[in-house]
Formats: sequence, C-alpha cells, structure tokens
Amino acid sequence: MNPTDTSRRSFLQTTALAAAAIPLGARGKDVTTDKIKIGLIGCGGRGSGAAAQALTADSNSVLVAMGDVFPEQIEKSVEVIGAQFKDKPGRVSVADDKKFVGLDAYQKVLASDVDLVCIAAPGGFRPLHLKAAIEAGKHVFCEKPMGVCPAGVRSVMESVKLAKEKKLAIRAGFSMRFEPAYREAMQRIHDGQIGDVVAIYSTRMGSPLTRFDGVRKEGMGDLEWQLRNWHYFSWLSGDYIMEITVHSVDKIAWAMKDVPPVKCIGSGARMQIKLGDVWDQFDVTYEWENGTIAVLKTRYQDGCTNDHSDMIIGTKGRCILSGYNAKILGANPWRYEGPKLSSHQVEHDELFAELRAGKIPNDGDRMAQSTLMGIMGRMSAYTGKEVTWEKALASKLDTMPKNLSWDMKLPVGEVPVAGRTPLI
Repeated sequence: MNPTDTSRRSFLQTTALAAAAIPLGARGKDVTTDKIKIGLIGCGGRGSGAAAQALTADSNSVLVAMGDVFPEQIEKSVEVIGAQFKDKPGRVSVADDKKFVGLDAYQKVLASDVDLVCIAAPGGFRPLHLKAAIEAGKHVFCEKPMGVCPAGVRSVMESVKLAKEKKLAIRAGFSMRFEPAYREAMQRIHDGQIGDVVAIYSTRMGSPLTRFDGVRKEGMGDLEWQLRNWHYFSWLSGDYIMEITVHSVDKIAWAMKDVPPVKCIGSGARMQIKLGDVWDQFDVTYEWENGTIAVLKTRYQDGCTNDHSDMIIGTKGRCILSGYNAKILGANPWRYEGPKLSSHQVEHDELFAELRAGKIPNDGDRMAQSTLMGIMGRMSAYTGKEVTWEKALASKLDTMPKNLSWDMKLPVGEVPVAGRTPLI
C-alpha cells in the first residue's frame, strides 16, 4: 500500500471530520469556490509561518488583514511573508488600514472582510481569540497550546461546540498529527501491530529558548515588558511544558486514541532560567484506567544531553518516533520509507483542500484534551500533588489577568514551589 494512502486514511479516522456542505455565509461567501481571504492574529515567527503556509496551500487565497499588539511585529511579518510571495503579486494584500495594533487588534481583524483567521498570539490569549473568531463566523487555524489554564480550556470547549453548530472549521496547530511517518506509525499501532500499548516514554529536551533577552527599557510598563518576553511568564506561555512540550503530550494522547488519562503525578525544577516565573524542567507520569502509563520528560537547559523522541511500548513490540522517521521493532518489524514532508504545510494543505471539497474539519475535541493534559501535568509538578482528569477539568484556576491595559500594575507571579504552591 502507498504510505501516503495509509497516512490519509489515518487522518480521516483520527480527526473525525464532520463532512458537510459549507453553507453560504451572511455575505453570500462560498469557500468551496470563491477567493478565501485570510486574517492573521499574532504576527510573530509562528504566526508568519502559519499565514505563509495557508497562502501556499491554496492558490486562490489572499492575506488581507493582520493584528498584533506591537506595530513592528506586523511590519516584519509583512516583509517576511511578502518575500516568499514576491513572484506572486496580490497574494499578500494588506493595506495600511488593515494593519491593526493594540490589545483589541484581534477584534478589528475579525471585523474585517476575512473568511479564515490564523490565531497565533501567545497561548494565554488563544481561548479569547478563538471564542471571538467563532462568534464572528470565521474558519480558524489555531496554534498550540489552545490555552494555558483550565478556565481557558473550558472556554475552548465551548467554542468548539459552537463551531460545530455553526459549521465552522477548526484546524489545530498540533502539527505532529500531520507528519507522514508518524501518521503511518500511529495507524499501525492502532491496528495492533505492536499489540496492546502498555507504556510510553516521551522526551523533549533541548537548549533554552533565546528569542527574548528580558531587557526592560526605561518607561516600559509591566504588561509591555511581559508581552515582549512572553515565553517566561506562565500566564502567557503556560510554561515550557505548554509552549513547546505540548507537542509531545499530544503524541501521547494520539497513541492512546485520545482517551484521556485518569490521573498524573509530576515534578520539575527551575535551574537556569532567571526571568519570569516559569520552570525549565518537568517530569510527568500519566496513568490510564487500563493501567497504561506514559512518562514525559522535558528539559530546556544548557550543557546537557538533548533528546526529542517517543517510544510506544506494546505487548508485541515497540514503536520509535524521532525526527522525520518512525520504526517498529518486535514481532512485526517495520520502518517508514515514505515521503518526508513539512507537517506544518500538510496541516494547511489538507485544511484548504477539505474546505474546497465542501467538508468541515474540526480538530477541536482532541486539541482541547491534549491542551488539558499538558496543563494537568504542570499543575501536578507545580504543587507536588496528584491531579486527576476530573480535578483538572473542574479546576477554578484562571491565570488570565482581567482588564488588561498598558498602564496596569502586573507583578511577576511567584515561582512555584512543589509542596507549597496550592492546588486550585
């Protein structure tokens, strides 16, 4: 069988597409045939990449509106995306009055004449932006994580429900689900090639992020300083386990057929990071009702051995995922030999192809569950307490500050200390 065919079948089975004709919008828009107008919320590196990939996915699409809290981010993004499409005039067509700046920029993007919006502002804002996008009747590409606290995830779940009712697409930025090697491997796992899954060992260990220097210029307010260094503040990024390692959490969930764990116990530390309130190391063990466990190890420190891989252990063998490769060892050995493609591009290619075919993909349920899995692991590590799925889902923890303004006082949160930080 062609590996691509297997991967395609896996996608259709695991993302539970709601195939239904896309209705005409209030403006008579039919995205099966008409030009698709794209808006971008959050113009950093990932947002710029997502917008460019959306444009690449469909030749009859155009970027028409952009929003960010900082004007220089928009200009840099326009330059980067424009350079990629310099030989295709008209694909990046963002007029000056469609470059929206400020804390309400997302609202202005959504009020523009856009059909699909790419949401890529820091994770703490995504529940708010997703809610507004669905209420505005827009199809959505939403980067991961989709939230950074239980209150945010519950909001996401409500937005997912509304999107289904309004027949709006949601494509999740959990790009590993679109990696050809991983797709075929997961299909084989789900088909029983390694027997019953009994344990998973997943790692994401690398050097610290160096995008932000933490410098606070004279006159810079609390909010601006934190937004310009958002990786280091848990209310914005959800900590490293959410901003980066949540991809590994999502692969664990995928291997377990998106059945959530019953509980987890975590630990971690803050060893080298000096800015903000985040940690740079986490170890979390998840447990399922059938006794299967998954061990997640993540660390972002200099001078250490790095590893980014996943091992899914079954009763008849084990599957190893690493880079663009996948293999199975044991009674039914196999090694992926198919194409190596950009999973970031594939997720957009398939989103636009499905929209053009009159289908509405909605990754919302699984994206919310994977996000909550990451959050419950962080909650356990921060507090030193066991956290059940029910506790995480019902938790009153809400880390998003209220009534954001540029002149507000926004002190840095206390660095969590296991055993002393309360479980909310």
